[in-house]
Amino acid sequence: MRLGASAVLGAVSAISVCGGELPVAEAESVGMFTERLQRIDVAMQRHIDAGKIQGAVTAVARRGKVVHFEAHGLMDVEAERPMAKDAIFIMMSSTKAVLGVAAMMMIEEGLIRPSDPVGNYIPELADMQVAALKEPADVDIGPLQVKGKNPPAHRLVPAKTPITIHHLLTHTSGLMSGGLGAVVSGRGKEERGTLASYIPTLAEVPLDFQPGSRRAYSGTTGLDVVARIIEIVSGMPFNEFVQTRILDPLEMNDTHYNVPPSKAARRVVIHGRDMSGAGGVTTYFSGSFGLSSTAKDYLHFQQMLTNGGELFGRRLLSPRTVALMTSNHVANVPVAGRKGGPGRGAGYAVGIVTDPIAADSRRSAGAFGSGGAFGTISWSDPVEEIAAVIMLQQPYGLAIYDFENAVRQAIID
Repeated sequence: MRLGASAVLGAVSAISVCGGELPVAEAESVGMFTERLQRIDVAMQRHIDAGKIQGAVTAVARRGKVVHFEAHGLMDVEAERPMAKDAIFIMMSSTKAVLGVAAMMMIEEGLIRPSDPVGNYIPELADMQVAALKEPADVDIGPLQVKGKNPPAHRLVPAKTPITIHHLLTHTSGLMSGGLGAVVSGRGKEERGTLASYIPTLAEVPLDFQPGSRRAYSGTTGLDVVARIIEIVSGMPFNEFVQTRILDPLEMNDTHYNVPPSKAARRVVIHGRDMSGAGGVTTYFSGSFGLSSTAKDYLHFQQMLTNGGELFGRRLLSPRTVALMTSNHVANVPVAGRKGGPGRGAGYAVGIVTDPIAADSRRSAGAFGSGGAFGTISWSDPVEEIAAVIMLQQPYGLAIYDFENAVRQAIID
């Protein structure tokens, strides 16, 4: 489905919310070009026609004003149901940026510090072991060197430094990051009841490397430890903290760990994936994954960060705290595994573009954001004053590339 400029503007106006509204503007009034933004629609349709994605919802704001908000394709292929702008997507690791904001709130309030050892809050994690090769002694190996279910001969050595909150937020802890320790532990796919019951059991898991010595993505675990610490210092279950401190102030009214039955019909039915488990009730409120949300809600979230911590007259963080969160904290840390690479760094629970050319990125240096395994991507580009969201449920890189490229090429001042 494609809309002309006037129809796009009318459709965008539906992004207003009770108690707060992202203003809508003609693209040209904020230094963008309407015709070029419409290339987003053309690109998404091309990928839908090729069978690479079933559909998408895309949204762009510049200088705090919405200039593009569109639904594409189908939210249920079998039922031939068109994608809706308020479709609810499984966010997977796009959850992590929300955890990052929650952690920065606690840092800002002085309840935790990045340098704090995790053992100060969770004693079981005070004295961790590191899995190292048996020969040569004391050498730890990276995730890409561990293959299959038969790891090389190894031994356990004491961690030379405690895991800190900084390590967890930057994926430099070595905890469950796909390396030797994770493999020999046999952990990672077990049932997780609650943060309070599960996190202390991670004391049994050897680290993949010495904390701080390298960077490797802890996809499902490291940030959950931070979520548990937030529960401890705030005195609130993590899901309640997220709801009252982040989602409610930002009018993220369709973001949930457990999607209410009244909204179940708005879930995207992922073509080619078994959805029989979708909609189940969880008691494990992860900082790494687990949220479901909409493009509108995540545009609110990114706009808050683009604004330096404020939206709808409600300040969640100070501008300097946002700057701390979105600075590159791993400039001199070697990368292991498949995350990271040239021109990319890591802030606290968000990825950073440090060199757009080296990273082959359409974002500016200093742009930051997060993404999920099913294709949900959102980012802020402070240099260009852009907040942008693309919601997919098939992780198709070329669709993401084309969206980012169209946004970039639509900027005319």
